[in-house]
Amino acid sequence: MVQRALRLYAGPRARRHLEQHGLRPQDVSVVPGAAGGPKGLILGPLDRFLFGDFLARSSQPVHLVGASIGAWRLATACLDDAVAMFQRLERDYIAQDYELPPGRKTPTARHVSERFAENLSAFYGGRVRQVLDHPRYRLHIVTSRGRHLLSREHRVRTPLGYLGAYLTNGVYRPALGAWLERVVFSSGRATEALSLPFDDQDFRTRQVHLTEANFQPALQASCSIPFVLQAIHDIPGAPPGAYWDGGITDYHLHLNYSARHPEGLVLYPHFQKAIVPGWLDKAWRWRHGATPFLSNTIVVAPDPAWVRTLPNGKLPDRTDFPRYGTDLQARVKVWTQAVSASAQLADEFGEWLRRPDLSQVEAL
Repeated sequence: MVQRALRLYAGPRARRHLEQHGLRPQDVSVVPGAAGGPKGLILGPLDRFLFGDFLARSSQPVHLVGASIGAWRLATACLDDAVAMFQRLERDYIAQDYELPPGRKTPTARHVSERFAENLSAFYGGRVRQVLDHPRYRLHIVTSRGRHLLSREHRVRTPLGYLGAYLTNGVYRPALGAWLERVVFSSGRATEALSLPFDDQDFRTRQVHLTEANFQPALQASCSIPFVLQAIHDIPGAPPGAYWDGGITDYHLHLNYSARHPEGLVLYPHFQKAIVPGWLDKAWRWRHGATPFLSNTIVVAPDPAWVRTLPNGKLPDRTDFPRYGTDLQARVKVWTQAVSASAQLADEFGEWLRRPDLSQVEAL
């Protein structure tokens, strides 16, 4: 018997909608894209199906909210030839390679940042206006801006600042705002008032207009994991300071979508059931459960049993870089195998849409 790959989860309001209407492309108001590094590769076939087929059957505006690799994926969805560019993103991400200095198992943050900037420039070069001017999709790139000790990257202040952030967050998540704030770069016409697709009262938040001048630095900042990449400083049009990975404040974008889109659905291709609020919350299991924020959310995710059938019994992740070291071909092989297998996720989701079975939809 073939192991099913797909699991579906729905919040209470989303469940009621599915019972009455099923899942139609015109029902979708928001698509989030989580941080998670190489784990996001597993969602490539789903992305191609959602943006190349499913959502293409509708005409309503859709907000795309992404952090880190999720921001890269959703910016790609805004390109004219999105399906082909999703395939290129997959190839480029799998093939990324970095030089290891003698005696180190990991590359320097400076080297990774320089190489990543080159890759983004090559990927989106001449295409940024396609993202900004998309007739339907409004892109929201989530970043984390440092405050006080974290306002500038520094070899002493930055580790101390993140230690303070970790301890503060462990006591009370909103208090993390003393160290880091959520800054969202949003596309939209310059003459329009910007609006977020979620209520921002849960955490210290700013919104900035996404432009040609700040697109690449904002996207690179959203992917800049502390100590793995360098921070991006003083992004044009945004408050001054150091900007890091959006996943620090919003790892899986556990945001209050229900407040802003009570009638629409949030369709969330994700690599697991749990939607963890911030990167620093990974250790706090009691923060991983669903809340009323996700009442109208549908999560499309791989079955953990299916994940165990992948190479190494897991999704691709950042531990594979030191695991394979300079053996690029070995890492490329296992990541390619995992991504190829994930086509089953898109196939099963397409089949579920043709023959909806609510018995397969679990509580989020």
